[in-house]
Amino acid sequence: MSKKPYISPSFTYTPLEETLERRPKKKQLFIGIPKENSFQENRVPLTPDGVSVLINQGHEIVVEHGAGEGSFYFDNDYSEVGARIVYDKADLYKATTILKSAPITEEEAPLLQMNQVVISPIHMPVLKTSLLEQLIAKKIIAIAFESIMDEHGGFPIVRSMSEIAGNYAILTAARYLGNTDNGKGVLLGGISGVPPARVLIIGAGIVGEFAARAAFGLGASVKIFDNSIHRLMKLQNNIGRRCFTSVIDPVELAEELRSADVAIGALKPINGVTPLVVSEQMVSNMKAGSVIIDVSIDRGGCFETSHVTSHERPVYKKYDVIHYCVPNIASGVSRTASRAISNVLMPILQQCADVGGVEEIVMTSGKGVRNGVYLYKGCVTSAPIAKKFGFKYTDLDLLFAGQM
Repeated sequence: MSKKPYISPSFTYTPLEETLERRPKKKQLFIGIPKENSFQENRVPLTPDGVSVLINQGHEIVVEHGAGEGSFYFDNDYSEVGARIVYDKADLYKATTILKSAPITEEEAPLLQMNQVVISPIHMPVLKTSLLEQLIAKKIIAIAFESIMDEHGGFPIVRSMSEIAGNYAILTAARYLGNTDNGKGVLLGGISGVPPARVLIIGAGIVGEFAARAAFGLGASVKIFDNSIHRLMKLQNNIGRRCFTSVIDPVELAEELRSADVAIGALKPINGVTPLVVSEQMVSNMKAGSVIIDVSIDRGGCFETSHVTSHERPVYKKYDVIHYCVPNIASGVSRTASRAISNVLMPILQQCADVGGVEEIVMTSGKGVRNGVYLYKGCVTSAPIAKKFGFKYTDLDLLFAGQM
């Protein structure tokens, strides 16, 4: 027969401490939105709707006079939702977080405050060592918004701008084929009894896909070149129809360019530079009055005859071929582009406030926002920037691990 368990009268239950998750305290953000005066920039990073949401949650936002005019958002649109309009840039740069739709310029660097957060795009071709040195000295937390990742590992702002660029490239080509802008008078989609224009797209990424969608939608004949079979297959599946696709064989490409009415350059850069796949000889053999839209021009372009133009003077002719080589194409439809950027940044700023500020979200976001950080309190945390400009590279993950 088994014995019953014996419990001593001296036995007691002693409560022990348990470590519970500490909820971060919400932080009020102080955000400044300056007016852009460079890079042909018409976009604004937060629309009045986005500003309204943040202000209703208790955040303070200051907007420089005229900051949204390029996108037809006016001062009263912002003031009516609670933003404060300032006329002096120095006052605006007292905000702890600066949102920009164009890169930081050397004229703005002296206005930045110590330990300030700047969320903006970054253009590697125009970035200068002297500017980086000023930002490092001021221990700026600099975040490139095009490198911010979503939960699926994508880049939401890049995708939105690429969709815009693809659509806009075809609409621009249709315009310059017409007589109004000294084109040869060809309707992109053709009509009954008259064949449509021939559109050749180099690059099967997001820009290429949306250019193809727009061209097909207008009734054009479309041919797509890319050196990735996977991207070509993915593009066909996404479009949902069979179309001519090919790897970039110079002989085949040159032959197709001879008969093309429109050529779109939409190749992805390799190590920051777009591969040059269309030689000057190929361009010289294209039809007179045909149109080249080099969307890749901000990374060098993929046509040998391309050079940068502006929104004010967007085109030039070489070998009687019209070249449109405007960087930052999305700024040409700035209101749509601004809404797309605002739709990405506004929820991120909400999340920053919920976890205790921008520094907290950088530390806890995994890839997300952290992926966009290229300067952090005096450290260069982007390997490509450190290599290009000769700075010491600091891995952000190791930096935070040392602070734990």
